[in-house]
Amino acid sequence: MKIEDSNKFFEDIYKKSGGDEEKIPWANMQADSFLTEYLGMHLGEGKAIIIGCGLGDDALALEEAGFDVTAIDISETAIKWCQERYDYTNINFFVQDIFNLPEDMLAQYDFIFESRTAQSLPLIHRDKIISCISSLMAPKAKALVIANGKQEGEKFKGPPWPLEYNELRLFENYGCTELEFSIFESEDKISKLKFRALYQK
Repeated sequence: MKIEDSNKFFEDIYKKSGGDEEKIPWANMQADSFLTEYLGMHLGEGKAIIIGCGLGDDALALEEAGFDVTAIDISETAIKWCQERYDYTNINFFVQDIFNLPEDMLAQYDFIFESRTAQSLPLIHRDKIISCISSLMAPKAKALVIANGKQEGEKFKGPPWPLEYNELRLFENYGCTELEFSIFESEDKISKLKFRALYQK
């Protein structure tokens, strides 16, 4: 699957939903539990960005925690939806291709939240997307990464394509240090494992 096809795949899902969040498979209409747990133990200071913000619940949680929040998604329909849902906030929602980042976004963010975006793209793009996510991190920035996991050699047809632990460690190739890593058993239909990792530039 080409990047262009992946982009169209997500936009089509949002468009065909007709504004019904129940037709968006990944929309829980609440902030990610791992993000909520993290924010409960850390101060929200500086600039945060969400990769693949979906319907924006995680962005709201970050703003309420004290961050200056940017939230990007490839889907124009998703971004318009977010802008309507959260028009009372200062969250900066906009359409952005993670593989074509402008210079003024690079090394600008103190906190990155990446939840299941890397796994939504074909395996051949895994290293590139992790490189792009890392490029957004300012010095000493942290990135909280959530993904469905798999055992080494385990096969999935996708999308999505769960990550192996060694694939998450690609962040270390781009100037990041792993601060925390956890594996959770999961009843998720996608895979039996979930990974939670925290990296620092």
